[in-house]
Amino acid sequence: MAQPRHEQVSLSETPWYHVVSRCVRRAFLCGRDHLTGMNYEHRRGWLEERMLALSGIFAIDIAAYAVMSNHYHIVLRVDAGRGMEWGVNEVLKRWTQLFNGPSSVQRYLEEGPDRLSAAEITQVEEHAEQYRARLHDLSWFMRVLNESIARQANQEDGVRGRFWEGRFKSQALLDEQALLAAMAYVDLNPVRAGIAQNLQECEFTGVARRIRNAARTQAPRRKLLDNTAPTTPLPPSASWSGTRADHATETGKLRSEQHLKSLQPAPLMPFDPETRFEIAIPFAFEDYLELVETLGLCIHPTKRGHISEKTPRLLSRMGIETEAFVIQSDRMLKSFGHVIGTPESLCELAARKRKQRVRGIRIARAIFSRKAA
Repeated sequence: MAQPRHEQVSLSETPWYHVVSRCVRRAFLCGRDHLTGMNYEHRRGWLEERMLALSGIFAIDIAAYAVMSNHYHIVLRVDAGRGMEWGVNEVLKRWTQLFNGPSSVQRYLEEGPDRLSAAEITQVEEHAEQYRARLHDLSWFMRVLNESIARQANQEDGVRGRFWEGRFKSQALLDEQALLAAMAYVDLNPVRAGIAQNLQECEFTGVARRIRNAARTQAPRRKLLDNTAPTTPLPPSASWSGTRADHATETGKLRSEQHLKSLQPAPLMPFDPETRFEIAIPFAFEDYLELVETLGLCIHPTKRGHISEKTPRLLSRMGIETEAFVIQSDRMLKSFGHVIGTPESLCELAARKRKQRVRGIRIARAIFSRKAA
């Protein structure tokens, strides 16, 4: 039986999550359909750009992602604290980038609060608090992402109906070890599937985007990491760029695709080994790149079994068993349930939830039990 979403996503436990969403109709809805010969590869670009654009509007930062033929993965962090700091005007501008607001919200943004009655201002503030909660809600982020892509794909196919499975899957990442395992698993999806030989060929992944950005800047690697501010400022007056007729449409309806395409993608989360787990990816990018390059050689279908004699620095530092990590890399995330973490983290969570056991404790002990360097 499916677990309630509120039990899967609890920001009091961790802000970090690995999410997966799959297509529902045929096997190749985001890639090449070998049955019909149709090529839907361009839709992977839709997904990549839209998830990054939404990251710039929601209080959600993306650490890693992979867009595959019939599904996608994202490793992300929900920054509820940042969302709570936004003022009413900021919240309304962000929300109306995506949805048409009610008339009181429209007037507040266009004319300012001085032209509204006290009752209308109260109503606007109530809407703002509702939108604020949604802007750091993982389910709302996934809803907007999936709905917008489904709308584009259905229009292109000339059909109606579901494009995605009803529920996205999510796994809470309790600690640095879980984050590292999830990111490496996600970034190496194309290698694992045999459609890429190396990281540079891993198209539509976070690691490939970081490498491309690094090549463009020609800066030292430590400064190549997409690590400008984790969010992108909203363009001036972007919330009301259409006509009055556009604003009169249904207030709860997702805005037009023409408008959504104008949203600018946000940068990926920065790497920073000196910072806390709650703020940035707590590794050095060089160390992460060394790890995924090494792991990629081990898990590629034609190279499987090759284990480097030199243990990647990140595995030593974090107390991860190299051989077990490589052997379990194909099924590591599937072996866990809705939570991934070290044995200590999983046991502490079980105690807080008053559960006798948490799925994944056996594999956690096999991989994460070595003493950190």
